[in-house]
Amino acid sequence: MKIKVNQLSPHLQKNLATCYLVTGDEHLLVDEALDAIRSVARDRGFTSRDLHVATAGFDWAHLRDSSSNLSLFAEKRIVELRLPTGKPGRVGSQSIADLVDTTDSDLMLIVSAPKLDRNAQSSKWVKSIDAKGVNIQVWPIDVRELPGWIAERMRRAGLQPDRGAVSLIADRVEGNLLAAGQEIEKLRLILGEGKVTAADISAAVANSSRFDVFNLVDAALTGDAKRALKILRGLRGEGVEPVIVVWALTRELRTLASLTDTVAGGVDLASGMQKSGVWRNRQALVRSCIGRHQHGDFHRLLKAANLADQAAKGQSGADPWQLSTDIVLGMSTR
Repeated sequence: MKIKVNQLSPHLQKNLATCYLVTGDEHLLVDEALDAIRSVARDRGFTSRDLHVATAGFDWAHLRDSSSNLSLFAEKRIVELRLPTGKPGRVGSQSIADLVDTTDSDLMLIVSAPKLDRNAQSSKWVKSIDAKGVNIQVWPIDVRELPGWIAERMRRAGLQPDRGAVSLIADRVEGNLLAAGQEIEKLRLILGEGKVTAADISAAVANSSRFDVFNLVDAALTGDAKRALKILRGLRGEGVEPVIVVWALTRELRTLASLTDTVAGGVDLASGMQKSGVWRNRQALVRSCIGRHQHGDFHRLLKAANLADQAAKGQSGADPWQLSTDIVLGMSTR
């Protein structure tokens, strides 16, 4: 059966299915849905977990072995499969369907994947999970829903935000839920629980010694490669998800590429920045970065950012941090 992600909690309170499929491109919501399923499963005695990531060349026999190698002590086991592309192929589709058939009170299957298109949703392996288990499609948070989502998230973290605080965070993260979650957690650590205003957030950000992705982008725009790389190392050391770093770099590169196209078309940069919504206090940074590069440079960096995004989402074997380093150097220097 299919359910929405906000229906998962009440579903888990009532029963636990033998197989689950969680799909979507909102990584924070997908990860939280998976965590919720695992948590309830552990409470029900599923103490063992086999994890498989079906990258290129994956041997599907390993998945079949997971269902046959049951413990002598009848230990309940979770077999978890991650499909970075959402396309297991013919052999993989059959393997998943076969494993779904063997799931029972002692063997659970959890599959996660990016958003599936209509053809993928009608494939054999998805239908097999629909028939026996639960299919959870995670949809993005609409821009109109984002402030409410942020406010609720802050309250769950022990914070009591006013409307200005919520708006400020919404403006900073621009719809990226992973970044929003990181921002709220950072505020909880810095400010502690209680009431939070926009002024509190501004002061916390100004006084915080913790590196963040916004400082990284600004350092790269300025051309300070040494500082930018130091911030990047700090982000990695703090455990920041690489997908957030790649998102921030990609967002800036899109603006830079668009502006260079505008200038090449005969429009002056000041007008272009105003039309693109570049904040006045950041226009000097953007102008400096564009001045160091030629038309086409940012489009090449965008292609590199696309590769980094695939790596950060597990869709390739490349190192997203090394790719991000190359992008930061490309933005910082010329």
